[in-house]
Amino acid sequence: MTEFLFRDDSYLQSTSAKVVEVTGDGGIVLDRTVFYAASGGQPGDNGTIRRADGSAIAIAAAIHPEGDKTRIVHVPAEGQGTVAVSEAVTADIDWARRYRLMRMHTALHLLSVVFAFPVTGGSVGEDKGRLDFDMPEVPEDLPALEAALNGLVAGDHAVTQEWITDAEMAANPDLIKTMNVKPPMGQGRVRLIRIGDVDLQPCGGTHVRNTQEIGRLALGKIEKKGKQNRRVSVVFVE
Repeated sequence: MTEFLFRDDSYLQSTSAKVVEVTGDGGIVLDRTVFYAASGGQPGDNGTIRRADGSAIAIAAAIHPEGDKTRIVHVPAEGQGTVAVSEAVTADIDWARRYRLMRMHTALHLLSVVFAFPVTGGSVGEDKGRLDFDMPEVPEDLPALEAALNGLVAGDHAVTQEWITDAEMAANPDLIKTMNVKPPMGQGRVRLIRIGDVDLQPCGGTHVRNTQEIGRLALGKIEKKGKQNRRVSVVFVE
């Protein structure tokens, strides 16, 4: 198993680590990492793995191998070197990119509060994010919804995490907003993200500590994606 340091501290940008595996196609598995692996609509981190001799390997992506949510594979960019098992290295993420993803992911949690419909999908981007809703009709007063969204951002709400058991998760299905993506269960506990008294839902992604860090947002266009499905986009106003 890989120790996911980002779960307890999304702001951690670097860590020392030991190589525990090099996959057949050159992917690097560490005993601990600050790299978030692509899942739940959030892209995986990129960055570098630095060796003791000062050389660096550019990491293009971080993934869970074949759906194994307990390990993370750091995928080197094309033409990069490799490492050896048991080698001591330092893993560094592209912090500027990660922080934008953290801000946007937290913004989408707030979007799910303002648009109180079941969520059918979503995607987190550096500049734009979106949620798909089971929403038969587009709400009439979109400016009011955008104002409500920015009111939550400006509301100085703390963003924290807590854990519940698989049994507690199964007993509280109303916590799940996503219709097609279920929270990871089977490891004994499930991580919840709480935003003040505004929102609480299971999520394994990375988030900012306070809603004010998100910055001002604007609603993008709302697209029809099926009989009742509507895609709502949100962008940073900068």
